[in-house]
Amino acid sequence: MSDPEFRQHTAAQAREIRSTVEDVYRRSYVDAIASGDPFDSPEAFMQRFDAYTDPVRSWGFSLVVAYVGGAAAGQAWGWPLRPGAAGWGGLHLDDGGLDDGDLEEFTVETSDRTFALSEIMVCAEHAGRGLARALHDELLRGRSEQRATLLVEPENERAYARYRKWGWYRVGWQRPAWEDAPRFDVLMHNLPL
Repeated sequence: MSDPEFRQHTAAQAREIRSTVEDVYRRSYVDAIASGDPFDSPEAFMQRFDAYTDPVRSWGFSLVVAYVGGAAAGQAWGWPLRPGAAGWGGLHLDDGGLDDGDLEEFTVETSDRTFALSEIMVCAEHAGRGLARALHDELLRGRSEQRATLLVEPENERAYARYRKWGWYRVGWQRPAWEDAPRFDVLMHNLPL
């Protein structure tokens, strides 16, 4: 694989390349789409993308697209959690003696405390070549937040193993409010990388 070229996009710029975002999703989540799970349908995925990039709600949204040989080969995106945002809704922290005060303290956001890494995907033809890690690092490089969070399906052993290798650790679980959303494990990573 030739060295990827990374292009950064704001929410408005991401909306301008919506068809590229959908194409990368379709070429990355082939098996998930084929499963018929409504949450993984391209239509449901693009509805979530449109919500993430909505001009009213998309403060701080950042998309990185990796191009290999001039073609989009993968993408990653996220945003900083703002005070009062719904990002921690339904969070269940792992049992470790935490009381309600600890949960409240853990979920307090200041716009510069937590970056929510929402998606990393690599087209099937480029998988297994280090592109996911390169996208991860490119998206998180230079972030000013103290920590990052992401959600991963527990049965996605391949992704889970990579995240752990990259320094992520589990703190609990959460089921997002999206229709048909599965239960995800919540992982954290201290920043900077």
